[in-house]
Amino acid sequence: MKPTLFQRAKTWLVNLWTTADEVARHKAVERVEDELEELEYIFALLSQGAFIGMPSPPVQISLDLLPDMEKDLILLMERVETANEPLSRLFSVFDIS
Repeated sequence: MKPTLFQRAKTWLVNLWTTADEVARHKAVERVEDELEELEYIFALLSQGAFIGMPSPPVQISLDLLPDMEKDLILLMERVETANEPLSRLFSVFDIS
């Protein structure tokens, strides 16, 4: 049985809605991942700030956290490369064009 015009239009609208929903969810997940990365960076900066001269928790606490912060330290090293242009990171996170 051949689908009617109404059924084809309904299928097209459902597919359009599903695609738009997936795009919106993907963008939302990207924003949450960016926010999580930023929070991890801030935590690493606050907990290991003694190494760059910032006020931080006692060194013993920082050293105790060190084995669990491999990912955060890698993130800190990546951020050092872009430290000269802090707005570029912001512009890359938000789609400003």
